[in-house]
Amino acid sequence: MSNVTVEATNMLPILKKKLAFLSGGKDRRSGLILTIPLSSDQTSMEELSATLDYLLSIPSQKCKARGFTVIVDGRKSQWNIVKTVVLMLQNVIPAEVSLVCVVKPDEFWDKKVTHFCFWKEKDRLGFEVILVSANKLTRYIEPCQLTDDFGGSLDYDHNDWLNKRLVFEKFTRESTSLLGELSMINDGDKGSAESKEKSADCALLPSFDPETVLQTGHELLSELQQRRFNDSEGGGGQGGPAWCPMEEELLAQPQVMKLLDSLREQYTRYQELCRQRNKRTQLDEIHAKVMQVVTWLQGPGSELLKTQKAIGDSMRAAQALQQKHEEIESQHSEWFAVYVELNQQIAALLGGGEEEEEVAELKALQQQLSEVCYQQAAQLEGRQNVLQAAQGFHSTTQELSQQLDGLLGMLCADVAPADGASIQQNLKLLEEKLQTVETGLASLRQKGALLMEQMCTQPAWPLDEGEESPAGEQQDGSQQVHTVMEEMQLRKQRCEDMVDVRRLKMLQMVQLFKCEEDALQAVEWLGELLDALLKTHVRLGDDSLETRTMSDKHRKFVDVAQSTYDYGRQLLQATVVLCQSLRCTTRSSGDTLPRLNRVWKQFSVSSEERQQRLELALSFHTAAERVLQQECVDAEFLDEVDSCGKTLLDRLTLPVVFPDGTEQFFGSPSDTAAAAEAVRERLLLVEERRLQLQEVELHNDEEEEEMLNGQEARLDVIGEELSEKEEQDDEEEEGHQDC
Repeated sequence: MSNVTVEATNMLPILKKKLAFLSGGKDRRSGLILTIPLSSDQTSMEELSATLDYLLSIPSQKCKARGFTVIVDGRKSQWNIVKTVVLMLQNVIPAEVSLVCVVKPDEFWDKKVTHFCFWKEKDRLGFEVILVSANKLTRYIEPCQLTDDFGGSLDYDHNDWLNKRLVFEKFTRESTSLLGELSMINDGDKGSAESKEKSADCALLPSFDPETVLQTGHELLSELQQRRFNDSEGGGGQGGPAWCPMEEELLAQPQVMKLLDSLREQYTRYQELCRQRNKRTQLDEIHAKVMQVVTWLQGPGSELLKTQKAIGDSMRAAQALQQKHEEIESQHSEWFAVYVELNQQIAALLGGGEEEEEVAELKALQQQLSEVCYQQAAQLEGRQNVLQAAQGFHSTTQELSQQLDGLLGMLCADVAPADGASIQQNLKLLEEKLQTVETGLASLRQKGALLMEQMCTQPAWPLDEGEESPAGEQQDGSQQVHTVMEEMQLRKQRCEDMVDVRRLKMLQMVQLFKCEEDALQAVEWLGELLDALLKTHVRLGDDSLETRTMSDKHRKFVDVAQSTYDYGRQLLQATVVLCQSLRCTTRSSGDTLPRLNRVWKQFSVSSEERQQRLELALSFHTAAERVLQQECVDAEFLDEVDSCGKTLLDRLTLPVVFPDGTEQFFGSPSDTAAAAEAVRERLLLVEERRLQLQEVELHNDEEEEEMLNGQEARLDVIGEELSEKEEQDDEEEEGHQDC
């Protein structure tokens, strides 16, 4: 790669203007594509030249040898500026340019001028210049290698590219400086011992943090590799080759890898140097601290734990024991922290390749320290498990005792029948409390078994001379747990017996109030049926078929009301029986039965009136239809239909009179008017039929009179003909007589 003489930091304002950029796309000859997006503003040629110099210093000589394809986007610029940029390419990159594609705007410049200028300069430019519109640029470059500005699919973020360049150059600068410093430090360690001691404080501190520089390099390398991997998977597009926009020619991935390798090598040597010097000062400190930890754990620490054996007889006592144990754990935690630190230091020294004698001593110290600490930690954990199990046991015992007290208080209180919902709620609450007691007792058994298991599995201390076995203390604790569980079982059994008695009484109360509620519901249903009958059952049908159908529905409606009334009566009878059993009075003995009977009587009167109106309407429609369908109808029958219709109209205006003297009309006045209107329309049709029949009779009388007159005229003609014939016969007879 060529060396970059100018860094992006020094010309950051110019690069941010995006006067030119390498998008990573390639032409069909694998040459890089250099894009120069000209804007409507005046472009500074000096800044553009500096940008091109910087961009062309990035690719390798091998990449440059394949040539560049330059896209000059002149869609937002003037021809003079485009021409200046094309001529400038001859001075900046004459040998590397293979093709210049000038993207022309939709409203193109003067064709004569542009054509003349390009052919005039073609020989001395040294490269081919073509004019092409944006949508035809794919004839020369694959769409997958063009950015979206030219209708391509290649992703390019100029700000992202610029940020990566800044990171790359910063990493290159810092890593190069850090490599020199680490090299001096590592090479200086080969000198005499005196020089090492003098330079120990200052020479081991480089100006940059190696970890930070390495992390920056790895992040940069990971980003470059990730982008390359992603682009190689999706960059082919439309069946083309899998182009790689971010190759080593653009972002110098091999250089980053080389710097990282060198930096890791020098930093590894630097770390090794620091470790060797630290080991010399750690060995003596570790030995003293190990002995200090072992002495305390085997002495005062063990004595503190051996005095803690009880489990307490209540939750408060168990909490006090837990607090005491936490104080002991706090004291041990300080020494365990020292143990962890010492163990890490020993492991680090063992991994550093110490001499055999030092390694054997470190391993012996590590083993002794680990054995003592693990033994003490096991004792602490065992005691903690016992205390936690004891707290859980005493807590469950306390909760179960409170639950049993609450259940007993509920059973001792008298049950006053308020309503079915409250009784059912009390019954549900009673069952829930009993179930809670069952669950609590099962949990107590489980917690007790766990506590006894923890006491039996607690690690034993090595017995000294004169000490007794802890089996007796464990037996006392187990006996205490069994006693508590048996007491709770007896209390629970007594409560269960009382619950059975209370449950039977409450179930009877629930059934009683359920019957009352259902009886009231039956009254409401019957009232709703009555309300529906009076408000909605107004129509009488437009013909006999519809009226007959409505009559059938009405009978079914009455059957539903009858079954509702019978159901309410049965419920009230059951309520009376339950009240006698429980020796209490209810609302059913007051107003429920009278209300039921009153509503039923009102419904019966209303349904009977409805049935009579339907029957009268059926008779009217049947007679009217017969009149309208027959050709000859007697006047008496027509009068009968008219009388029936008027009777029906009069019936519609009458209210329903209930047994208590109150009155109620069917439906609203508008509903009644609509029903009456249908009857009047049918009466009007009957009247029209009457008029038609009268007209037919008049017409028939006129025809008979004309026929009689015609017959008389024919008789006169026949009489005249007979007279003439008689006269002729007389004349003939007279003639014969004369002969």
